[in-house]
Amino acid sequence: MPELPEVETVKRSLQQSLVGRVINGIEIRIPKIIKAPSQEEFQSLLEERMVEGVDRRGKYLLIQLSGGLVLVVHLRMTGRLFVCPPSLDQDRHTHVLMDLDNGWQLRFEDQRQFGTMHLLPSHRLGEIRGLAAMGWEPLDRRFSPTRLGELCGESRRRIKDLLLDQSVVAGIGNIYADEILFAAGIHPGRIAATLGEGEIQALHSAMGTVLRAAIRHRGTSVRDYVDGAGVKGSYQHHLKVYRCTGMPCPRCGRPIEKIRVAGRSSHYCAHCQK
Repeated sequence: MPELPEVETVKRSLQQSLVGRVINGIEIRIPKIIKAPSQEEFQSLLEERMVEGVDRRGKYLLIQLSGGLVLVVHLRMTGRLFVCPPSLDQDRHTHVLMDLDNGWQLRFEDQRQFGTMHLLPSHRLGEIRGLAAMGWEPLDRRFSPTRLGELCGESRRRIKDLLLDQSVVAGIGNIYADEILFAAGIHPGRIAATLGEGEIQALHSAMGTVLRAAIRHRGTSVRDYVDGAGVKGSYQHHLKVYRCTGMPCPRCGRPIEKIRVAGRSSHYCAHCQK
């Protein structure tokens, strides 16, 4: 599933190609992608709307439209949202097409068909359960080491479980939880409340370092992810532990191991992460 760096990269690339464009027509091939309102109302409300901005909240894309409407897109596991010329061959998993006033198209592809779209006024965004329950943005300046320490100190959960909880910290998934914990030198199975002040500082710093580096490399493409221009990211070439089982740790040379934490495969170095 695309995580914060991937969705942020899609957001930035769509800002360049969508803002100021008018949606002239919509074709919906898989109605279940549209969660609200009805397919007919969705199409009628979208037509002739101008894109005024593109934002991100956690793993959600928020496309701001004229008239105070917001198109909320969640890519889920295999969703792709990108702008392209209409001459580009359509993938068989293309489910939604929007014609833009400059002759290009905004396409949504999704092999697994888990992605979702909502269209609603900005003051009703809280009706989307995932958005309403969203936790702290890890790159927000207000998310301080002190705040992170409070979240950890109140929890008897394992630290990786806590990082994956979108109601606690927004946008971190399996890839970046593994990479952040390796950078911080913290075992993914540690109970969050047992982290000391220095470990909290290291964890907070690792969040910023890893997530910003991934954004600079335009995200991690290990399967389906592409940005808003249809281009893959390159952070997969810089991963230290994720899906590196058996490979030498870049710090100590011992083999990277894999265990199950919070129901997810977790990659770590048993020597470097305590």
